[in-house]
Amino acid sequence: MSPKKKSEENQEVEVFDKEQLYHDEEDKKKKKMKKKVYFKELRKLEIELIKLQEWVKAKKLKVVVIFEGRDAAGKGGVIKTIAGCLNPRICRVVALGTPTEKEKTQWYFQRYVANLPAAGEIVLFDRSWYNRAGVEKVMGFCSNEEYEEFLRSCPEFEKMLIRSGIILIKYWFSVSDHEQEKRFQDRIKDPTKRWKISPMDIESRDKWVEYSMAKDKMFAYTDTKQSPWYVVEGDDKRRARLNCIHHLLSLIPYEDLTPKPFKLPPLKHDVAYVRPPKTDQTYVPEIY
Repeated sequence: MSPKKKSEENQEVEVFDKEQLYHDEEDKKKKKMKKKVYFKELRKLEIELIKLQEWVKAKKLKVVVIFEGRDAAGKGGVIKTIAGCLNPRICRVVALGTPTEKEKTQWYFQRYVANLPAAGEIVLFDRSWYNRAGVEKVMGFCSNEEYEEFLRSCPEFEKMLIRSGIILIKYWFSVSDHEQEKRFQDRIKDPTKRWKISPMDIESRDKWVEYSMAKDKMFAYTDTKQSPWYVVEGDDKRRARLNCIHHLLSLIPYEDLTPKPFKLPPLKHDVAYVRPPKTDQTYVPEIY
């Protein structure tokens, strides 16, 4: 629909319909991936993740993967999928809560630095220092001076991490407003997922455009050649998880160092020992 024109004191004023004020790019939707196909492909990727894990451990690499994006875009799902098949002593998830009063007085990046990996570790950040460029900016939790300082200092901070030997990978999960609303409604209906919706999420629903503007400005400053953002289309959760994991594996060259299959020696029962009766122990009731 083209804008209408009104005459006001011999001046023409353009009047736009509400839907014309905001435009978001929408790709053609694919058919959702079938569960059988998804698990078949996921199995292949899980084997490769194990290979990557062993390589990181052997070569003492330090890997940081940042997951950012809209609420309900699928970040948590892919983090759970990656971490679920890896050794928690090598791969750990960092999901920091609201900063304490003491942390608010520290250098902004300080509490994130404390969670960076040592040699032979992979750290998955479920949201990160980019909170300042997103929720803190949109919801007014930081001053404009703090926000502008973050945009200036963040690229330098990330360059410093990379120079120190850290492999830094950043993913942005994108989701349409229609799909996000559907997922919110699904969470409300499911008592096991209702905790995922916070009062902040409800308040943020009315600030879709503000979040879009904040994300675009954040990319303008921090999507650098040394530390680029990789965007994952998240409307189809299964495709998003597979695409993200496949891409992650492509960014870190690795070789297969997983142990080869081996035979267990036979069990030995040559020690004379009588176990105490089971009645001496307290068992969990067998309800099922």
